[in-house]
Amino acid sequence: MLFQDETPTTVATRAPFRVLIADDDHELCELLADYLRLEGFDVDTVADGVSAMARLAHAGACPDLLILDITMPGPDGLQTLRELRLHYQLPVIMLSARGEAMDRVTGLEFGADDYLAKPCLPRELLARVRAQLRRQLAPAVSENPVIGVLQIHAAARRARVGEDELQLTAAEFGLLLALARQAGRVVDKAELTRKVLGRDIERFDRSLDVHVSRLRRKLADASPLAPAIEAVRGAGYLMHVPAGVAA
Repeated sequence: MLFQDETPTTVATRAPFRVLIADDDHELCELLADYLRLEGFDVDTVADGVSAMARLAHAGACPDLLILDITMPGPDGLQTLRELRLHYQLPVIMLSARGEAMDRVTGLEFGADDYLAKPCLPRELLARVRAQLRRQLAPAVSENPVIGVLQIHAAARRARVGEDELQLTAAEFGLLLALARQAGRVVDKAELTRKVLGRDIERFDRSLDVHVSRLRRKLADASPLAPAIEAVRGAGYLMHVPAGVAA
């Protein structure tokens, strides 16, 4: 069961954002959809990955955020996630009964921005949904870091290495921007987790590490001159420019 003993008590007045829930548990979908609707979201549901991909392809109904279950008929959540990441960068929160550490890591490695195990407090899910959407709609900031061959356009949420545009998830872009804005100094994991995932770091939480690993691969694949991200043991992460490349 998704919900523990908690009932929504407030109705959000914010502008409606579109949320799509992909899960074959119809009762769970309706419970979750009703909760989010009470909080001011425009929510739709589908029961499988094929339907989710079709909804994403519909220009007039493309959601702002996807909540995706793993176990579904046909292509499962991980297969669906891998396919959609070839075309879309919208935030994806995986919500699944598979809550073991390796399941979380796998979901994040496939391109999820966040991962929440069932059962969970609906208030926690709501907080994570809002955190993802806040980052998508953050006000434009004039600072557009240029680190060697890396150029970041903060307002457009786009990044290029040389002439090639990086295909980044919402979390990966947030991580890249946070590290680039503080290039040359160590940024601790707690600070990055708050900025990138919108929550406090948890014990044994590897979510940020997985996002860093994916981002490293994308930068390295784009160019050997791309900035590198170094793990500083017991401290955090540091972005630096390869030797011989001007910042």
